[in-house]
Amino acid sequence: MAVRRKLAPLPFTCVKLSDRFWAPRVEVNRTVTLPAEYAMCESTGRIAAFDLKWTPGDPNPPHIFWDSDVAKWIEAASYALATHPDRSLDDLLDRVIARIAKAQQPDGYLNTHYIVFERAGLDRRWTNLRDNHELYCAGHLIEAAVAHYQATGKPTLLEVACRYADYIDRVFGRGRGKLRGYCGHEEIELALVKLYRVTAERRYLRLAQYFVDERGRKPHYFDIEARKRGEDPARFRFGSYEYNQSHIPVREQRIVTGHAVRAMYLYSAMADLAGETGDASLLAACERIWHSVVDERMYITGGIGPSASNEGFTVAYDLPDETAYAETCAAIGMVFWNHRMLQFDGDGRYADVMERALYNGTISGVSLDGTRFFYENPLASPGDHHRQPWFDCACCPPNIARLIASVGGYFYSTDDDGVWAHLYAAGDAVFPDRSLTIAQITDYPWDGRVTLRLTPDEPRKFTLHLRIPGWCARYTLQVNGSPMANLRPRNGYVAITRAWRAGDEVLLNLDMPVQLMRAHPSVRQMTGRVAVQRGPLVYCLESADNPISPLDRISLPLNMRWRTEHRPELLGGVTVLRGRAQVDDAAWRGGLYAPARPVKRKSVEITAVPYCVWDNRAPGEMRVWFRVEPESASS
Repeated sequence: MAVRRKLAPLPFTCVKLSDRFWAPRVEVNRTVTLPAEYAMCESTGRIAAFDLKWTPGDPNPPHIFWDSDVAKWIEAASYALATHPDRSLDDLLDRVIARIAKAQQPDGYLNTHYIVFERAGLDRRWTNLRDNHELYCAGHLIEAAVAHYQATGKPTLLEVACRYADYIDRVFGRGRGKLRGYCGHEEIELALVKLYRVTAERRYLRLAQYFVDERGRKPHYFDIEARKRGEDPARFRFGSYEYNQSHIPVREQRIVTGHAVRAMYLYSAMADLAGETGDASLLAACERIWHSVVDERMYITGGIGPSASNEGFTVAYDLPDETAYAETCAAIGMVFWNHRMLQFDGDGRYADVMERALYNGTISGVSLDGTRFFYENPLASPGDHHRQPWFDCACCPPNIARLIASVGGYFYSTDDDGVWAHLYAAGDAVFPDRSLTIAQITDYPWDGRVTLRLTPDEPRKFTLHLRIPGWCARYTLQVNGSPMANLRPRNGYVAITRAWRAGDEVLLNLDMPVQLMRAHPSVRQMTGRVAVQRGPLVYCLESADNPISPLDRISLPLNMRWRTEHRPELLGGVTVLRGRAQVDDAAWRGGLYAPARPVKRKSVEITAVPYCVWDNRAPGEMRVWFRVEPESASS
């Protein structure tokens, strides 16, 4: 049976946020982060690499993935340009794109690393798809080209991307003389779908299908190319092709494996292709794997991938806190994938995961001043983990920049019969094909009261679907002051069908208590521990607010009474949680070990801040998970 997407996302260009949470981040991203990232791309040689001036003997040849960093910066800058016209940024993009276009080879090929080596007599194009990043870089260039064209209407980079995609289409496939390969780091697949959507050229969609369908088939292409290089495939340093999700064909996969970012980009492409082609088998595979991720392998922050050794997944329920890898790019990938899955049937489970990752595991990856970044996002730190201005492998900084610049695109969708509100933040959304504007008045995520003011150009009957988050146990709903107590959520959304008129108001009040959250009993590292959550935000304790060392001495009563205080002067303006916890107060006597005796405990005032803003002050310890206070655990 064919499947179809029921919903269509409202473009981010139709949503203008004016809230206290996202709007400042979008502005800092535009005015601080994008210039800082461009300066880093310049100073590290990433921009100059497109001039193709490197020769053998020179230091720092273009790295195999440098092109992707520049491409993601172009994509983020294009998103910023689409919502905030800026002549200087527009001109800068034109200059960078001109350098990229000049580097493109006559046959359409474009990869700075391989071009300069090829000119030195080392033609190694497409000889190591398993480990290197040619198609990955091509994918990010395509995404950048689509974003730039949609933002400016200029075809300069889009033409470059199309020529490159045409060349790739001539090289790869099942036809005579073509390479039956695919990339070790997925990305080209979802990019080709975007290129198809903007050009209507079905060859790009078929090429995306080929890359997904060919993955994991036998004989295994990565074995074939390794032997051509004179290598033993058995010596692959990650041991198994589970690392890049090519161990078996994608439709046979049931458990998430390997490198987390690679996995998220693959599943995003599979969801895209399911929607474009009606392929129910691809969607079914996504749904199976989604449960493997969300039910067994996702951090409470929406982060994924506990292991540094493979930048990804291990076994079910392996979720250590202090050694959590939880790469920023992987959480971003969770947003991409769940947003795509949400469009099929409007299932609130996907919106819940998308929101969890957005408000916690993604934006923790950038400092409040927009200049420093996390690659890894642990859930505990002794005080030695800090954001950096840049990385040798700099995938995360421009990735978080492109997410924040386009975050408005995750708030709304439309279907044949109405409008869907997935996320809440103060601002205005314009639905051009419906001649409708919706204004949200709210202080979400600090407060659960959300007013939606609808302004259709004329009275019109349609259905408004409002998400009731999975964390919300109680809510009230009113339309023009009249309670709507008879409405019940279906798949996480309440549906209000009526003839809407200009000035109609919907008041949704989401109960937002502080909750102590447990992990599944099989998460051995968190046995007997709880985390603190309020609304969509996961909270943590930092030593900046809690001068207790180590913080793990603190235990939380299950019946702990919390007070909420909004602190506009703190960390860009946050709501903190305060309450009295317990801390052991016994003076230690003896050496490293001593006989166990009853522990003296005392009450102590603690302050929790949102996890997404930790490490923005003086360096210090941080924790998300805490022991349950023994007395409350036994009561």
